[in-house]
Amino acid sequence: MRVDRIPAEVSRRLTESSDGVDMDAEPRIAGSETVYSGPIFDIQNVIIDLPTTSGGADRIQRQLIHHAPCVVMLVHDVERDLYLLEREYRIGSHGFVPGLPAGLIDPGEDVEHAAMRELAEETGVVVEGPDDVRIERVEDCYSSEGMTDELAHIMIVRLRRFTMKPRHFDDSEHVESAWVTWRELMDSHVAASNSTIAILHERLRRERRR
Repeated sequence: MRVDRIPAEVSRRLTESSDGVDMDAEPRIAGSETVYSGPIFDIQNVIIDLPTTSGGADRIQRQLIHHAPCVVMLVHDVERDLYLLEREYRIGSHGFVPGLPAGLIDPGEDVEHAAMRELAEETGVVVEGPDDVRIERVEDCYSSEGMTDELAHIMIVRLRRFTMKPRHFDDSEHVESAWVTWRELMDSHVAASNSTIAILHERLRRERRR
């Protein structure tokens, strides 16, 4: 819960429009049932009690797609000023679409280790040593917090030296990758929201350096 991130004065003004639900208090999970379980995500039917200003609760029902956290990387070859672009099939848009390297974080794995592992598995890019990579954390964003708890750790990965090794895809995974210029990256029209955040962050950096 992130209520404490809202400034107190802003919270007070928001409360003036309340319809009786006390959004300064903690909602309570009254029950949940997994209605679907798959290799990538589960779907849960969740019953929530929202606290009210009168001391009671307003019971609501939501469906939650429970999804492991992930990493999303804009990978920059600093020496050549090139960026790593991927293409693969995505069911949401039902097509072979351009995107950035990304993947799930394994249980107990830290974010940066997951990024380097996914980068090597998907693209074959392996960093020589810690001095040859700089990771800039952009933001941690929920992909769609109205329906899923998937948290995307978005970052820029600056590479100075690296080697190329064989790729290792998961079952049914097929990924193409290529180094492209900044203009080519922009012209490829990456549409995934988390990838777009990383690209816009880099666009601001490049414009400030002009």
